[in-house]
Amino acid sequence: MAQTVIPEGAAPQTPQTRQERIDYGRSVLDAVNGELGHRVVRALEDVSPALGEQVLIGFGEIYARPQLSPRDRQLVTLGMLTALGGCEPQLEVHVNAALNVGLSPQEIMEALLHSSAYCGFPRALNATFAAKRVFEERGLLPLGDGGV
Repeated sequence: MAQTVIPEGAAPQTPQTRQERIDYGRSVLDAVNGELGHRVVRALEDVSPALGEQVLIGFGEIYARPQLSPRDRQLVTLGMLTALGGCEPQLEVHVNAALNVGLSPQEIMEALLHSSAYCGFPRALNATFAAKRVFEERGLLPLGDGGV
């Protein structure tokens, strides 16, 4: 299982220009989300470029912290988005990211199954169908014997 390497950059506490923070966040987004993350940022360019910049800054300042691995961060993110509900487009982006950082489809499905006990079946079902769309797009279905 490949380990995602977050690019080295200044710590969030290090004084930087806004553009440096945006550029570093873009490099972290590349490592974790790849093209899908950039589609989100590009989709904001004509309506709220400042929000797109905030997303990039957030990746540089939150996702690059060494206390959790990118893999662990994606597990937390999947759980949070499932719990929130109504975040299926973001779940699809983060299911892709979870696959990019080394989670298997079976591990993702187990996390979503686990969420049913805490978030309820409607939210777990919505999250599962979002994950299924990603798995279909990536040619990962059926999951086979390792499925949940």
